Amino acid sequence: MKKIITIVLLVFVGFSTQAQVKKNKNAKYVTEVNGNCEQCQKRIQKAAFGVEGVKSAIWNIESHQLTVILNEEKCSLLDVKKAIAKVGHDTVEVKANDEVYKNLHHCCLYDRDDIKKSN
Repeated sequence: MKKIITIVLLVFVGFSTQAQVKKNKNAKYVTEVNGNCEQCQKRIQKAAFGVEGVKSAIWNIESHQLTVILNEEKCSLLDVKKAIAKVGHDTVEVKANDEVYKNLHHCCLYDRDDIKKSN
C-alpha cells in the first residue's frame, strides 16, 4: 500500500512540475497606444513604469508603438495596458474611462477610433 501511495505521489509531483511555465524576466513586447504629443509620451511611460516589474517603457510619438521590457514573474502586458488606460490612453484590449480621457489636455485628445485592430 505504501508503494502505491509513493508511486501516485511521484506521478503527481512529476505532472505538476511539468505544468509550471517558466516566466521570462526580460520579456519584450511592442503594442500600440493612442496619444499625440510629448505630454502623452511622458504620461504613458510614467504609467508603464508605475507597474511593478516594468524595466523599460518607450513610447514612440509618430508610430504610437510602446516598447516594454518587463519581468513576467511580477506583471503582464495586460497590467501595463490597464495602468495606461487609467491615465487616459487607449489600447486595443483596454479602453480609457471616458471621463479620464475628456480631462486630458486638449492637444492630447486623440481620435479614439484610430487604433489598429492588429494587436
